[in-house]
Amino acid sequence: MNKIRVHVYISGRVQGVGYRYSTVHQAQSLELTGWVKNTYDRKVEAIFEGDENAVEQMLKWCQNGPSMAFVTNIEIHKSSYTGKFNSFVIKG
Repeated sequence: MNKIRVHVYISGRVQGVGYRYSTVHQAQSLELTGWVKNTYDRKVEAIFEGDENAVEQMLKWCQNGPSMAFVTNIEIHKSSYTGKFNSFVIKG
């Protein structure tokens, strides 16, 4: 298994639509670790760590998010896997 880490910023109608809570559920179902939070500029920010295939599935899910969301852009930054997270949580 190849483990990877991605740091993402998701833009669009992503706050006030359950995006963070749905992200936690989806990430946990894929056995990913990391966190998700809202940003001051109305984006959602997240770090996903885990199996490369699972992270890719998560990124595909993020393109749409929950049913009330409308995603216009995803900025993805790949970096080295750290393994420092024990679970996937909402941060801040």
